[in-house]
This record gives sequence, C-alpha cells and structure tokens, in this order.
Amino acid sequence: MDVDAFVLAHRPTWDRLEHLIKRRRELTGPEVDELVDLYQRVSTHLSIVRTANADPVIVGRLSGLVAQARAAVTGAHAPLWREFVRFWTVSFPVVAYRSRWWWLSTAFAFFAVAVVIAVWVSGSPEVRAMIGTADEIDQMVNNDFAAYYSEHPAGSFALQVWVNNAWIALQCLGFAILLGIPIPYVVFQNAANLGVAAGLMFGAGKGDIFLGLITPHGLLELTAVFLAAGAGMRLGWNVISPGDRPRGQVLAEQGRAIGAVAGGLVAVLLVSGLIEALVTPSPLPTAARIAIGVAAEIAFLAYIFYFGRKAERAGETGDVEDAPDVVPVG
Repeated sequence: MDVDAFVLAHRPTWDRLEHLIKRRRELTGPEVDELVDLYQRVSTHLSIVRTANADPVIVGRLSGLVAQARAAVTGAHAPLWREFVRFWTVSFPVVAYRSRWWWLSTAFAFFAVAVVIAVWVSGSPEVRAMIGTADEIDQMVNNDFAAYYSEHPAGSFALQVWVNNAWIALQCLGFAILLGIPIPYVVFQNAANLGVAAGLMFGAGKGDIFLGLITPHGLLELTAVFLAAGAGMRLGWNVISPGDRPRGQVLAEQGRAIGAVAGGLVAVLLVSGLIEALVTPSPLPTAARIAIGVAAEIAFLAYIFYFGRKAERAGETGDVEDAPDVVPVG
C-alpha cells in the first residue's frame, strides 16, 4: 500500500472527525450521525495502516482520534448479537488466518516428531522394554487404549477431555507472555506422547485400532492445539521483532488478538471433546467415524480460511480495539 497516497486521500476525513470531536457539545442531530459514521470509517483506516506497518506517527494520530471519537459518540451501542456475530466472522478467524504459517509449521514439526518416535518405538524391542514390561504393554495395547474412550459416561468424559485440551491450548497462549519460548517444548511433549502410543500400537499390530480411535477427534483437537501454539509463538516473535512500531503497542494489540483465539478455541475444543466422547467409542463403522472427524476438520479449516481471508482483506487484525462499538442512529 502507498501510505503517502492513503494519507493524502483520507486526511480530509480525519480532519473533519477531529473538528466534530472538538465541537461535540454543540453538534446538531445530523452532525452526531456524521460523527458516528466517521468514527467507524477512521477505525477501519487505523486497521489498514497498522496492517501496512505505517509510520508510528500516523498510527498514533489515528489511535488518538478513534479513542476520542469513541468517548464522544452518542449513538446507540451495538447489540450483543452483533458483537457475537463479529467475533465468529471477524475477530477469531482473522487472527487464526494471520497466524496460519505459524500453526501450519507447528503441525508439520509435530507430525514429523511423532512419526519418527513411532517408527523408532515400533521397530525396537529394546525401546519398548524401556517404556514398560511386556505385560504392561500388552495390557495397554489390548485393553487400556480402547477402554479409555468408553469406560466413563459420555457427558463426564466429554467434560474431562474438554478441560484437559483447553488447558493445553491455554498453556500455549499463556506462554506467549514469555515470548513463546516454552511453547515448542509443550508441543514436543505432546508429539512424543502420541508417537510412543502409536509406536506401541503399531508394534503390536494394532495400528488400525489406533488410527480408528485417534482420527475422529484427533484432527480437530490437534489443529486447535497447533493454532494456540502458533498464535502464541507469533506474538512472541512480533514482540522480539516489532518492526518500526513500539513494542508496547505491538504487545497490546497482539495480546488482545490472543484473547480472540482463546475464546474461539474454547468452542472448537468443546466440539472435539464431544466427538471424542460420542463418536470415537460409538458402534459406528470405523470408516464412518473417521469420515465424521475428517468432515469436522475440513469444515473448520474452510471456516478459518474463508472468513479469515475476507476479514484480512478488509483490513481487520482481530484487535478488539478496532471493533466499532456503536451503530448509526437517525
């Protein structure tokens, strides 16, 4: 984007908004409506210049204008349903989409580690002997692994799974405060655990059971964890390398965006937990259970890429400060 041309084209709008803010106690009805309209337009301009990493002076001026306009606006607050719709069509998907290379790279590294460990465990009796005795491994591959998904009532099991997975995801997001440095270790731990389980099951000739039980819920569940990890590491990197913007500003913006990811993943992990509790242990054919998991994964990725790309092209960042909190009146 040509920032100079953008500023030249929109400076009259900014000047007009500034003028209305200064006269906010004397505005007529039409001028109040104009103030609300200009506030929303300048909020969009702020999102665009932030995305373009424009001059901090320009960002600072627009941030100040938007803050003053928000305080001066006398229009009606947007109803809660609008905020709910905006969250699911803008805030959450755009943050996930803008972090896509981070969490896709995390997914690649995760599966690379898991596959290497699985091959190592399945092909080495010595390694399996270090993990457990022959009786312990036999109990796990022939009973415990499958029983895990059906030994508890579906409702309580879904809650247990949801809490556990939400905790892992929130750990990744929380570690963003530490610049994301601990996140690779958390991801590695989970990859190693999956690799060991896969290695033991495949080594015992139970690979089909392993895939049939893991795939239905695991695709969506792991994608949620990858997204949390990717968003957390992206925040850490942006603080380390903020470009020409102050680190405090970047941290505030990215921190608010991380909040959108946390809120969205609560719902995503709830869905994966329900699949794990209701679909994974069900008597449905393995192919049907896997198809449900694949369909859920495809639907989630399509949702992220459709709404996320659309919101990014509109200049959205997922920062709640950019969300208009009023609607025009009159």
